[in-house]
Formats: sequence, structure tokens, C-alpha cells
Amino acid sequence: MLYATHAIIDLQQLGANVSAVRSKIGDRALLVPVKANGYGHGAVEVSRYLQDNRLANHLAVANTPEALELREAGITLPILRLSPAFPEELSALSDANVSITIVDEDGVRQAAEVGFRAPVHIALDTGMHRIGVDPSGALDLATKAQQAGLNVEGLFTHLPVSDVEDGREFTVAQLKAFNSAATLIQQNRRDAGLPPIKYVHAANSGAVLGHDLSGINMVRPGIIIYGYYPDPASGKNLDIKPVLTWKTKVSALRKIGPGETVGYGRTWRADTDRWIATVPVGYADGYSRLLSNRGRMLSGGVSYPIAGRVCMDQTMLDLGDCENSPLKVGDEVTLLGRDGDEQITADELADAMGTINYEVLCLIAKRVPRVYK
Repeated sequence: MLYATHAIIDLQQLGANVSAVRSKIGDRALLVPVKANGYGHGAVEVSRYLQDNRLANHLAVANTPEALELREAGITLPILRLSPAFPEELSALSDANVSITIVDEDGVRQAAEVGFRAPVHIALDTGMHRIGVDPSGALDLATKAQQAGLNVEGLFTHLPVSDVEDGREFTVAQLKAFNSAATLIQQNRRDAGLPPIKYVHAANSGAVLGHDLSGINMVRPGIIIYGYYPDPASGKNLDIKPVLTWKTKVSALRKIGPGETVGYGRTWRADTDRWIATVPVGYADGYSRLLSNRGRMLSGGVSYPIAGRVCMDQTMLDLGDCENSPLKVGDEVTLLGRDGDEQITADELADAMGTINYEVLCLIAKRVPRVYK
């Protein structure tokens, strides 16, 4: 059954976006973040498509439940948990062969104590100051991890302003510090007769789009895989398109007169006779309340503004001053995507909400069914 409110995920477009990214990165390995339910696209189905079509070398998640969900669904690709794991989670992650992030000596000790068998990646803090060891201490930490019997498979850092031109100098300095630390670690391993650490990765979407990837042999672009640029103002030099379309249907219609109000708080008032349509989607579905009285939806190639506050489960649209309603119950309504010559993007909604396109996509609740094509 196709429910009224649903998201359509175009897996063929996802594959096309991956191909566009691969044309940019050459023979580097590709790690695809599928955290936050695949940026709202459905982590299991996205991962399965990437795996079945051999489009990714690695996957990345944010926490342990996300990793275990993928393993339980039969995903066998290497998975990296991007944030440090808590001690009580280590055995389950090891049993599921999920790589963990190490940021300090406590992490080394805790992993060694449980006999952690999956690979580990060491995070370096080159300026974001979220997680990671200072580059000056990276060699010591990598050595201690090796001595503790851990399989050090990767070194990585994160670039917080790689997507904006104003951040170029800062990002270049980050990459220089990271590559210097990685080179020192690799040389130390060679001197000790050890094989090099397999993956050196630092390139998020912004870095893939506009930075020198010398020294990097694995990239981990997120938002561009799903068809959006990390900053709408950045140079658009990849042939990517949004993967997700969000639709619903008209559930009710009514005509109201001048002076009548719509919705909670009575924040919208009709100045003439108006037709009002109700659709069964609201902030519990991830359609933000911040779009109250400022968002819009599409139907039949026409744009209709939101009237009043977005409710938990329903939203109202102003269909205009006309004798007969231009819509009928059951008509399709587009929240995100194209309808005729009109299109609503996550960038547009983000601008209206005062946020970023990532959040718009990630907000779409799991109760909204995903339909894959």
C-alpha cells in the first residue's frame, strides 16, 4: 500500500551521484556516511543498494545502534563508527566487525581490555575541536594502539569550513597538519617493519568539491551523495541531483470567509473568501513548525502557501480566493521535489527555517514510509 504521506527515494539517482563523485576522486576509496538514517533516505536500503552495486568501499555511522541495524539487515561492507564508542558497547561492535574511532589512550586501553578484534581508526583534531588527538600526539597514540594489539586501519580528521571560500586558508592549514602527522606515522611504521596504515581520510563533501586531496586515499562525502551541495553558494561543479522527493495528499477542504482564522494560535487570518486545504503531514513527520506561515507546497504545478501553524500531524494550505476549490480531496501534494515547472528543494526549506539542507533531510521521521525506485 502506498500511504498518503511518503518519501520517494530514487536509487538510480543515488548511483548517478556516486558516479559523479568518483569522476572527481579518481581511484581513491569511497566511504559513504549513512548515519542519521542515511541522511533521511533510509540507511538500510541505501546501504544495500551501495553494496549490491559495488558503489562504496566503506560505510560510516554515528552510533552503535546504527551500525548493528545494518549488520542485522545483512550489510557486510566495512562500517566505521565515526564517534568514540563507550566501553559497554565495544564487545557488540567487535562481534559485529564494526570499526571504532580512537581518540585517546583511554580508548586504546578499553578496546584492548575487551580484546577488540575489528579495525580501529585514529581521529586527529586539526582544528574543529570536537574529537581527536592533537597531531603532535598522534604518533604516540598510534604506536600505543599498535602495541596494544589493535589493528590500526585508518587515520582521519574533519574539516569544518571546507565548503566555503572564507574557510580555504583554515582548511589548507588543517590538511597540511594532518598530512604531516600521517606521514610521520607511516614513516615510523616503515622503520619498524610494519605495513602502512591502509586508509588516510579527511575529505568531506566540501573538500571533494574544492580542495587538494594529495595524501588522502579515501574520501567520505556525505551530502553530495544525496544530491545537495554543502553550501548552496559554493561552486556547483558536479552533476548531482536530489535523491529524495516527499509527497502527501489533500485530506480535507473547506471555504472560509473574511476575518476567519486558521490553525493553532490563530496566526493566519483570511482577508477575503478563501479555500483552505489540509494535508496529513506535520512536525511529527519532520516537516518543521518553523515553516508555519512561510513555507509552501505544490500541487498540479501550482505553488500554495502554508496557512497558519504547522501542526503535529497536519498542515493547512491557502488555495486562494476562488469560487471553486482548485484541488480536491486525494490530490497529490509535493513537499520536496518537482511538480511541473515548480520545484521545492531542501535548500529552499532550509533557508525558510534558518538552518541547513542536511537538517531538512535528516528531520524526515521514520514514520514517513520510504518508497524505493
